[in-house]
Amino acid sequence: MDTDDVPRLGAWQHAWRLTVAAVVSLPVWLSTLALIRSRSGEPGSWVLVGDPLVALGCLTLLRWRRRWPVAVAVTVTVASSVSALATGAALLALCSVATRRRPAEIGIVVLAYVTASRLAGEVYAVQGSADSMGWVQVVVPALTAGIAVAAGMAVGARRAEVRSLRERAESAEREQSARAAQVRALERNRIAREMHDVLAHRISLVAMQAGVLDHRGDLSADENRVLVHGIAEGAHQALEELREVLGVLRAGPGRPEPPQPSLDRVPELVADTRASGLDVRFTSTVTAAPPDGVGRTCYRIVQEALTNAAKHAPGAVVRVTLDGTAGGTLDIGVRNGPAPLRPARPPASGFGLLGLGERITVSGGELGHRPTPDGGYVLTARLPWPDGAARRRERGA
Repeated sequence: MDTDDVPRLGAWQHAWRLTVAAVVSLPVWLSTLALIRSRSGEPGSWVLVGDPLVALGCLTLLRWRRRWPVAVAVTVTVASSVSALATGAALLALCSVATRRRPAEIGIVVLAYVTASRLAGEVYAVQGSADSMGWVQVVVPALTAGIAVAAGMAVGARRAEVRSLRERAESAEREQSARAAQVRALERNRIAREMHDVLAHRISLVAMQAGVLDHRGDLSADENRVLVHGIAEGAHQALEELREVLGVLRAGPGRPEPPQPSLDRVPELVADTRASGLDVRFTSTVTAAPPDGVGRTCYRIVQEALTNAAKHAPGAVVRVTLDGTAGGTLDIGVRNGPAPLRPARPPASGFGLLGLGERITVSGGELGHRPTPDGGYVLTARLPWPDGAARRRERGA
């Protein structure tokens, strides 16, 4: 475990850890002092002065145990061989090294601690005989070292678990942010596509009628009045359809989404386009109602094709054909001849056919468009038309 990932300790956190280390050392120092008095009388100045000073230096050195864990632990452990009051500092250093959960480092410090404890008995001359006390000076330090290592390993495992949970939370937050950004992008694309589908058709027809008023000076008053009325009506319908789109975008759980135009409104779309001055001829052999998704896609295809014809070939004859049956495909064809006059180059967004391609791809269909040899243009689309009745019969069987 990297120490860089361990949270920094404040002054109070350092203080209580060092206080515990000092308190743990105090019984050891008092026991050593009592043994010395029982065997050799009054203790020397080293036990009363030197030992506490060394312990104080070890406790001070522990402030840097996270920056240089092994070096500090070995230094404090070696110093504990001449200072009984430094025993707690040595155990704290060993516990700190054990939190890193690296066996090699733990083994080095444990060996140094057991060796230092063995040497401490010789320094203070508290053992009775080598045969009777030798094993105690190995087993007891080994047990205390094992307790310190177990505590350090538990703390290290807890830190690793907390770090893992934090990383998971941060990863989940990043994924959530990425999903939110993707949803926003998809919603922006949907809004742009709906606005294009709704407004481009109406505005193109209005622009075509305005262009006729601008270029034709031989129109009668009645013809001018019809065109002006068509422009006003087209602008009004564009606003109404814009409100419908905004209603869809603002629809919430308590507000049902308004119905979207489908195949049954294609004749109405053709009639509106024809009323604006475009010569549209409509032929349909479709007698059944396709699913809503297929019908909406068909409507948008015809709408986009008529919009492009009004932009690029005003005055040309436009033929719209629909053919298909349930269980097969719905075929759409929109073909316009060459424009009688070269129209002024209209502004183009470049997203109309791209949006159609996305819609048709989602529906599992095919889109084709190309210029014709006579200077016209043809757009074809094929949408799959699943047979809902047959599926219901299969499920019933």
